[in-house]
Amino acid sequence: MAVKLVLLLVFLFAVGSGGVSISRHIKRLNKPAVKSIKSPDGDVIDCVHISLQPAFDHPFLKNHNIQMTPSFHPDGLYDVNKVSSESISQLWHANGRCPENTVPIRRTKREDVLRASSVKRFGRKKQLNLKHPMSAEPDLVNQSGHQHAIAYVEGGKYYGTKATINVWNPQIQQHNEFSLSQLWILGGTFGQDLNSIEAGWQVSPDLYGDNNTRLFTYWTSDAYQATGCYNLFCSGFIQISSEIAMGASISPISNSGGSQYDISLLVWKDPKEGHWWLQFGDKYVLGYWPSFLFSYLADSASMIEWGGEVVNSDAGGQHTTTQMGSGHFPEDGFSKASYFRNIQVVDESNNLKPPKGMGTFTEQSNCYDVQIGNSGDWGHYFYYGGPGRNPNCP
Repeated sequence: MAVKLVLLLVFLFAVGSGGVSISRHIKRLNKPAVKSIKSPDGDVIDCVHISLQPAFDHPFLKNHNIQMTPSFHPDGLYDVNKVSSESISQLWHANGRCPENTVPIRRTKREDVLRASSVKRFGRKKQLNLKHPMSAEPDLVNQSGHQHAIAYVEGGKYYGTKATINVWNPQIQQHNEFSLSQLWILGGTFGQDLNSIEAGWQVSPDLYGDNNTRLFTYWTSDAYQATGCYNLFCSGFIQISSEIAMGASISPISNSGGSQYDISLLVWKDPKEGHWWLQFGDKYVLGYWPSFLFSYLADSASMIEWGGEVVNSDAGGQHTTTQMGSGHFPEDGFSKASYFRNIQVVDESNNLKPPKGMGTFTEQSNCYDVQIGNSGDWGHYFYYGGPGRNPNCP
């Protein structure tokens, strides 16, 4: 009886300690708000004074002077807007905007943290066993359970990229799976020292608690081990925009056979200060990753990837039905398949240029595929995606 009582007390202490830890973590993430906005999708967006955002919990940023504008934009930035696209915003805009000198931050709920494997891992990708890429097979491949359909360039020094991506709401089979479309800016050896900056859209029930399509960012300087996170879930990315919230729902989304809605993303290295900046569309410079966060990317990137990624949990021994992109294969073409268009890279002279020697990779082309092309209006582009499990992908 005494042993049982001791075990019960230990259990209750552990649960209580975990509760305190969760509460402390949530308090650290949810900064005092100047104003709060209830989004139609149930999110609460807190307008937090720019100097109180999570980035400044980092000890190296305590006395950081916020850079409110990049020193330089890449040359040629506005030369490729030949194709008009439907306008996209975020759902929370329907109920208000944040005032100047604040940044919009999606409020973290207790249940968000409880879905994670631990408080420490909340807001982070699972640790992945990355293998060194073959020259023709880049990786973020070979990750257990992760599948990709990507285009890539490697072998040079890259200082950023710009691409336009149409936005979909892929169906997710399992709660612990996700589907995303993004760009990766990579440096390192794909061992324990991989540096990565990522941005795009994702559907991730495990991270957000729903199946909405959301804007996201990610960074790591040690192959997803101890550094980095999604969005503003840790200190690192410094946001300057009061207009766009990381992790908030994007609206509207594309319709199969109907209207196509896309977003343009630009990530580039400021040649003066060395920070990596993020721009959403033509108007919104969202903020920057300070250069000190990285080792290899403090200089330049050695590879850039664009495309889709899903988690295949192989439930019941069958391939997942989680869709990538629109859920259509590339050959279904415009208005049905997902695309990246007007793809460019930033060179050492801070010029946007077409990518040279763009390759493709997919683990199982019968499940998800990718096809590249080139045209006058779309420049370098590709269609990608697929339905997952089908008669040719059991």
